[in-house]
Amino acid sequence: MLFKTLSILAVATAGLAPLQAKASSGCTLASHYGVGDGYHGQTTANGERYNAYGNSVAHRWMPFGTRLKVTNQRNGKSVIVRVNDRGPYVGGRDLDLSYGAFSTIAPPGQGVAKVCYTEV
Repeated sequence: MLFKTLSILAVATAGLAPLQAKASSGCTLASHYGVGDGYHGQTTANGERYNAYGNSVAHRWMPFGTRLKVTNQRNGKSVIVRVNDRGPYVGGRDLDLSYGAFSTIAPPGQGVAKVCYTEV
């Protein structure tokens, strides 16, 4: 009887097991936001005030506070950023850097940059 009860319990809770964490690294297109678009000074998804000139990043699922090293594939320049917002909401992009962070690795007028990122 105990075995049957444990078996039923194991099957019932199998669907409650945590999902495997996605890798916190990869290569993608990154964009920037915060200057000229009205976001500077607004509240981010984690509740803090957005500083477009700081080193932060929006990502769709990484936990707030995750720190990433983002490297421009074209010129090798890197910046350390912290996830504090959600986005981007444009297909083909995984990162939306603050204007300040993007400016460290690429000219903002470029709009997007091919980058690789890894959790630090």
